Amino acid sequence: MMSSNRRALLAAASTLLTTPSLVRAQPDAAALYPDRPVRFIVPFPPGQAADIFGRLMADELSKRWPQRVVVENRSGGAGALGMEAGARAAPDGYTLVVGTSGTLGVNPSLVPNLPYDAERDFAAVTNIFTLPLVLVAHPGAGLDDLPTVLDRARERPGALNYASAGPGTAQHMAMEMLAHRAGVRLTHVPYRGSGPAMADLIAGNVPLMMDSLASALPQVQSGRARAVATTGRARPPQLASTATVAEAGLTGYEALGWSGLVAPAATPPKIIRRINADAVAILRDPVVAGRMAELGGFADPGSPEQFASFIRDEISKWRKVAKEAGVRLEG
Repeated sequence: MMSSNRRALLAAASTLLTTPSLVRAQPDAAALYPDRPVRFIVPFPPGQAADIFGRLMADELSKRWPQRVVVENRSGGAGALGMEAGARAAPDGYTLVVGTSGTLGVNPSLVPNLPYDAERDFAAVTNIFTLPLVLVAHPGAGLDDLPTVLDRARERPGALNYASAGPGTAQHMAMEMLAHRAGVRLTHVPYRGSGPAMADLIAGNVPLMMDSLASALPQVQSGRARAVATTGRARPPQLASTATVAEAGLTGYEALGWSGLVAPAATPPKIIRRINADAVAILRDPVVAGRMAELGGFADPGSPEQFASFIRDEISKWRKVAKEAGVRLEG
């Protein structure tokens, strides 16, 4: 039987061990973050804007952090496979997803039975970039400007093909919005990424392609593709001689590509803030912003709240376009 003195000693020891000032402080996960490599899931193949700028961000964070950021391309299902993998990852900050205008803005209104919820399954961190899209043509197709393209489409409805990086991408939806507003019918030829689509355009197998400025710009500069029109409100400096779609007659038309960082929804807010602070500092660096401009994009840093609001606005915009154009993907 335990003596009263021993009981008293054990009680005193217990009190000392549970006194807040004497309990050893647990390490702050956010303060130690990252203490192992971080994974960026890009839901598209290499070569697309999401991959180009996602890798740039990964490289810059690797310089700033004590651990490397490793990019994993996981394509398929209009980006749904990679997004689902990110949504199901451990919410500890060690898996981030490069969400895009297609996967976060378009898919919720276009893809039935989507295996993720763009708003509920992810915590917004920050947008990385925005960029206009560009309609490009094979140099020998005789489609040098948008009025010519539209005239050709009216002459033979449905006979003019255009390529995109895949169904449900911003490139696809931007072209559907253009065709709907112009009152023409074009035939969509989807590819698994910008790379193979551009390869077929250069080879002359498809006459037109809607692509991001970042991935199309090298081909335009080399003369292997011809810029027909850009989709922003104003002409990008990289293609100052190319008219916007709005300037070519479709007043009010605007479509932007973008990609930003999101994390699994239950990721601790302190870790989200830590990632945001470092990512925003990188995006505000004039050298990094200048490099992005050279690649065809524009740095777009902001708070998690601002990016979450932006995503909601994009979902609303593309839901309206999908309804107007009658676009729906197979589930």
